[in-house]
Amino acid sequence: MHVRLNKEGLLFISLFVIIFSLAIFNAKIYSAFLAEVLYPTQIYVSPVRITANVISAGLNEENLKLAFVGDIMLDRAVEGKILKKGGGDFRFPFLNIADELRAYDFLFGNLEGPLSADEGINSGSAISFRIDPRALEGLEFAGFDALSVANNHSGDRGGKVFRDTLSNLNGAGIMAIGTSTEPAILNIGSLRVALVGFADFPGPGVRATVPNIVEALGKARVNADIVIASFHFGEEYHPEPSGRQRELAHLAVDSGADLVIGHHPHVSQPVESYKDSYIAYSLGNFIFDQNFSEETMKSILLEIEVRGKKISGAITREIILNQDYQPSFVD
Repeated sequence: MHVRLNKEGLLFISLFVIIFSLAIFNAKIYSAFLAEVLYPTQIYVSPVRITANVISAGLNEENLKLAFVGDIMLDRAVEGKILKKGGGDFRFPFLNIADELRAYDFLFGNLEGPLSADEGINSGSAISFRIDPRALEGLEFAGFDALSVANNHSGDRGGKVFRDTLSNLNGAGIMAIGTSTEPAILNIGSLRVALVGFADFPGPGVRATVPNIVEALGKARVNADIVIASFHFGEEYHPEPSGRQRELAHLAVDSGADLVIGHHPHVSQPVESYKDSYIAYSLGNFIFDQNFSEETMKSILLEIEVRGKKISGAITREIILNQDYQPSFVD
């Protein structure tokens, strides 16, 4: 059957397409504008250097092992499993892996969302996260020393809730990374580690711009044995890094980073050696409720060996999530 359209019909369809396209375009501009206004870089945190010490009775400074995992989201269906299957024990997600994680001399991940008892600005969206502060019990149980808060979900509930997150992490003895261009300094025995974090998205953390990266890593390189840069960047569900990821990661190494840790794509991506430094473009979902694919239900842990105050090697360990969103090592 053929349908003939008169001039009025064609004009109507053309106008509809134009108006619809403009609406989408304006919505994107408006969203970007709001993000810039609400969450410009470093709006919530003064540039104060954070310093902490790792205290361990069994610390072997001749052979230190540092561990890095990907996205940690403890809201939504993950919290549902904690309440239903774990009886409200927020250590539940970590039960199958905590013993091995605590064996590392340092443990880092990306906290995907604010952590506060305050509901804050609730948009009603399923991707506006807020993590119950009882989750700190699980994060402490697993042995986390530092978590990145420079990502596209840290500001989901507004500035006050983001500040609560920083206060809650600090109270638990967990360093919040990515709050300013001042590096966080961690002393692991006599090893001095500087950490900085960036997000290539709007939010309350440090934006991944060239000036910010060069400034932060320039400061970090001074008097630090090892410099680590965390990046929330890349395209979701892509198994290979984008050109933008490679550009930013290489810039970080050229600016002084010994190690670049990436997260956001929700799937793991390759680990690369570049100029005697390591780049893990994406470690994948460490804990997340994206059970719609095999790739989003597994991740990697990057294990870094340090000898003589220098990185001497790197290996990856595969992690898989079960139906209750509990990670465990495959090996």
